[in-house]
Amino acid sequence: MSPPPSTAQRGSATRPFTLWKEVATAYLAPALTAGLGGFLSRQPEVTRAAFTSIGVTSALVACIVGAWLHRRGRPRLWTAAMPRPVLTLGLAVTAVAIAGLAGWFVSDWLPSHTPIPDARWLQRLRIDLPPSAGLATTIVTWRWHGTASRQQP
Repeated sequence: MSPPPSTAQRGSATRPFTLWKEVATAYLAPALTAGLGGFLSRQPEVTRAAFTSIGVTSALVACIVGAWLHRRGRPRLWTAAMPRPVLTLGLAVTAVAIAGLAGWFVSDWLPSHTPIPDARWLQRLRIDLPPSAGLATTIVTWRWHGTASRQQP
């Protein structure tokens, strides 16, 4: 009787990278956890932000980063060859910086230069956008790199 196939022979034990599943998870996980936290702490503004600025930012960033990493046709071999922690940290820091600038732009610059009133929800964007973008980028990059590195010859 032959021994059971090894993990390498059977294929990966983890599921393959599927962009729409990553985006759905990137929306639902922070939206549900932050929403529950806002509900339990009786902070309705946090509950609303969980399903809008927090969840939507996470899903949007996961979609952009995941599509960039996983694009078909011309693969980015340097991303798969780079050590997972280095790639993840580099992309997460970049996403946090971009999201921080976007939060500043929307909350400060936009009301003073457009007819959009300075609303309280705009101020939350400075708080919500950077961590949402950083977490989504970290998780998607870590997951993608794990599947991409196993597909290398």
